[in-house]
Amino acid sequence: MARVGGRNSWIAVPAGLACAAVVAGLAYLALPMVPVSVTWVGDTLRKATTAQPAPAPEESIARQAAGGAQIDCRSLYPDDLWNELMWRAGSRLDQSAAAPVTRATSFSDAVTPDVVVTCEWRSADGGIVTTLSRVDADAGTIAEAALAGQGFACASSAAGLVCTRTEGGVLEEHTLRDGLWLASAETRWHPEDYGARLERNVFR
Repeated sequence: MARVGGRNSWIAVPAGLACAAVVAGLAYLALPMVPVSVTWVGDTLRKATTAQPAPAPEESIARQAAGGAQIDCRSLYPDDLWNELMWRAGSRLDQSAAAPVTRATSFSDAVTPDVVVTCEWRSADGGIVTTLSRVDADAGTIAEAALAGQGFACASSAAGLVCTRTEGGVLEEHTLRDGLWLASAETRWHPEDYGARLERNVFR
């Protein structure tokens, strides 16, 4: 066989042996990882073919509040309503544990609310104050009589009680459900379906 010009067998043979030795050394070092790799491949295949349990549904704001959890204003509002309030001209939010703002003071005194959170919004157009409180289970019965007697229009259902009244530019809305009282007072600032959107988020 004709030799390729420029190739030196005295160099080629040792170089080939050195390469073979390097490959053999790498293979030896990799041997301990073979069982680990086999296990990893097996686990991956098993997970791909095994049905995964569905994630547990997120607990509602109402259940968290009734259970004694701390609730902040951000979690009280759905994203769309939160953004609408935050981007209003001159909008400012104050969070506190202040008592519900209502002209139905006799009802508020009667149910002695345990305030979870109060969110007070102010803007160039007016203000909104919303309070979520824990109340006794019979507060709905008291509310229907007390609020209706003060000019509120009340609608009762299996879910709970909703009472509303507009007087002097102030819209009050009270929802009593599942041992909670969601009270809102809107003064000259009335976002569309504010109470309904808030209620859906809290009691979903």
